[in-house]
Amino acid sequence: MGRAKLPRKSTSIDMTAMCDVAFLLLSFFILTTKFKPSEAIAVTIPKSVAAKVAPNKDFVQIIFDKDGKVFLEMDDESIKDIIANELNTTKNLGIDTKAFKKAQFFGAPFASLKSFLSLPEDQRKGNLLPGIPVKDSSNNELTEWMRYVLSAYQGKKPNFLLKGDNMAKFPAFKSVVTAFKKNDILKFQMVTSPEGVPAGTDLFKKQQAGEKREE
Repeated sequence: MGRAKLPRKSTSIDMTAMCDVAFLLLSFFILTTKFKPSEAIAVTIPKSVAAKVAPNKDFVQIIFDKDGKVFLEMDDESIKDIIANELNTTKNLGIDTKAFKKAQFFGAPFASLKSFLSLPEDQRKGNLLPGIPVKDSSNNELTEWMRYVLSAYQGKKPNFLLKGDNMAKFPAFKSVVTAFKKNDILKFQMVTSPEGVPAGTDLFKKQQAGEKREE
């Protein structure tokens, strides 16, 4: 008796639907991904054994580069709006409050703050700017900036961060701390590059979570 022949069926699989789904997912991730912008102020921070994560909300960060130029960065636009209006009222600077709110950082004397805000974003780089005057103890404008910041927060103290270049000289650090002390800001956090993070700390858990996502 002859062996029955089984009908041959095509083994091809229609991948059209899967390709459509993959393309849609790829488009979604491309459109929703936010890339970290390049830093306008080049700072090589020192390394240290850290256990805390630097706050990313309600912070006021003072940055000084290797040349001792000082810059101010804040994240809360409502606070920046209050400060801008206060500066226009007390110093009659005539600055654009909308531009002030959107500014990534501030790095110019009060007298030239208006022209600083009118600069295009690509020209607002740390190496091209004078920074906030702090070297002269009789004209440490950072002291006034801190006064405006504390007034805007209305008694609530934000997270003060200090981010300095590893090659900066001590006078730059001293001038910032002096501005803090004159405004009774006695608690602040140094921003460093962590190494040898102790196991079990918040920073250790955050790094572990980041490594798992990369895998």
